[in-house]
Amino acid sequence: MQLNNKGYPIDLNADLGEGGQYDDALLEIVTSANIACGGHTGDQHSMTQAVMAALKNGVKIGAHPSYPDPTNFGRKSMDISNTELRESILEQINALRAICEHLGARMFHVKPHGAFYNNVAKNEAMGLVLIDVIKQIDPTLNLVVLAASPLVQQARLAGLKVIEEAFADRTYLNDGSLVPRSEEGAVIHDEQLALEQVKQFIQRKPIITVDGHPLIINADTVCIHGDTEQALDFAKNISALLTPN
Repeated sequence: MQLNNKGYPIDLNADLGEGGQYDDALLEIVTSANIACGGHTGDQHSMTQAVMAALKNGVKIGAHPSYPDPTNFGRKSMDISNTELRESILEQINALRAICEHLGARMFHVKPHGAFYNNVAKNEAMGLVLIDVIKQIDPTLNLVVLAASPLVQQARLAGLKVIEEAFADRTYLNDGSLVPRSEEGAVIHDEQLALEQVKQFIQRKPIITVDGHPLIINADTVCIHGDTEQALDFAKNISALLTPN
């Protein structure tokens, strides 16, 4: 099994540049960073700091565009036209790209945020907007999307490189989509259960959905969070799981 630069058999990614106090600690753990670029939060200063820190730690840099909705932190769907969405996503990704170019860094991927992430995974028209924006900016960029979602095939057919993502601390429906955060049981709070789920991802073995059905998630990357001290400890334990002595 091929290992990455931190000795993991799979990529670990986290959202950064969102005002969290644990970004520096997370960058010692993850191999990819999704940097907020102004849609839900983030400005030139936070983006610059995040890119510099990612460079220092040898972490791959990605844009984390969102619905233009800082009030709700990009977590609610927005009723905006595809034209408005396109303009916003283009502006956000280009903002991070300009900073990367200024600092001599390479932008490796794009990962949508929040409600935009969930909606674009299954909305073909919205997917086309995102695909077109990426191809306009840099067609060699990787697109990080929910594993097995309709967007995976749509983006690949359009010629983009796709990275399929799974979540360490989220539960799944039978169709491979995430249980909505608004529903009970959407987040796995038992650390051992979450670690076991990560093991299943790596070994390509089935996890169990909320309805009790086996489901294999063929993931290229696993998303972890570090916005609380508890979450950071969990991230460290995942890192230890992936680098056994």
